[in-house]
Amino acid sequence: MFYTTISIINGYILDLILGDPYIVPHPVVAIGRLVTFCTDRLLNESDTSSCKRRKGIIMVIVVLFFSAFIPFCILYAAYKLHVFAGLIIESIMCWQILAAKSLRTESTKVESALEEGDTDKARFNVSMIVGRDTKKLDEKGIIKAAVETVAENSSDGVIAPLFYMLSGGAVAGFLYKGINTMDSMAGYKNDKYIDFGRAAAKLDDIANFIPARISAFLMVISAFILGFDAKNAWKIFIRDRYKSTSPNSGQTESVCAGALGIELLGDAYYFGRLVKKPSIGDDIRRPEPCDIHKANNMMYCMAFIMVVLVATIRICFYKFII
Repeated sequence: MFYTTISIINGYILDLILGDPYIVPHPVVAIGRLVTFCTDRLLNESDTSSCKRRKGIIMVIVVLFFSAFIPFCILYAAYKLHVFAGLIIESIMCWQILAAKSLRTESTKVESALEEGDTDKARFNVSMIVGRDTKKLDEKGIIKAAVETVAENSSDGVIAPLFYMLSGGAVAGFLYKGINTMDSMAGYKNDKYIDFGRAAAKLDDIANFIPARISAFLMVISAFILGFDAKNAWKIFIRDRYKSTSPNSGQTESVCAGALGIELLGDAYYFGRLVKKPSIGDDIRRPEPCDIHKANNMMYCMAFIMVVLVATIRICFYKFII
């Protein structure tokens, strides 16, 4: 337990310093390839809806098994070899599970391009971190898309993994990453994935239910610490948190919109199709490139608070935690 707690802290620090170096093989990429393999082998467009749903459940079982089993075996062998071997391996795993710096790095590319006046470059950069079509986005739409993805992934990429690592260390963290990766790759509500990806999408909603709400509270606290409009953040959170089509992403998006005093969401194009969405927040002012920086600052503050909470809880309740 003690070594797992140290590993979580080490992983957090490594993520802050190194992010996701492109030269280092990433386990989430392997999970993504497994999802693609399952999709290619299982999904058949001629199948009935019920058949696609059953196959989607098979994919979920396979991906979850390997996402947890392989890290478990590696850690078991490492800790059996020597506790410090286990500590090193689990620290690296925890580092690879977290995505705070990579989120900041990729979203900052959007901000920098806008500040340079290169809208086309900003549009391309934001297309790397969002699922919507970006070809028609103006500067305001680009900023909103970047801020929204930082707000949403503050939970998905940082707080939720830490929440699961609280109880099960790196193994639980990778189990969550398996769920999240399946949803990001097969959870779309289009003709291809509406049935096959249903189980993955529902499981992701369940897995993120508590972490998303913890993230929202942490973001309100972070807004207060950083001198943003925490009062309005809470107001918009209470009013708009269920306006998003997702039961979880709207939690942090509403807080972020309120803290920054801008309007987020609204209609967007996905796979060439216009999807009508209600807006979150009040149109108090026009979004600016620096709002991306502010959203990242809140994300970093949230991560620090969560790591302190996780370490404290694990130390205080070590007898009841793996």
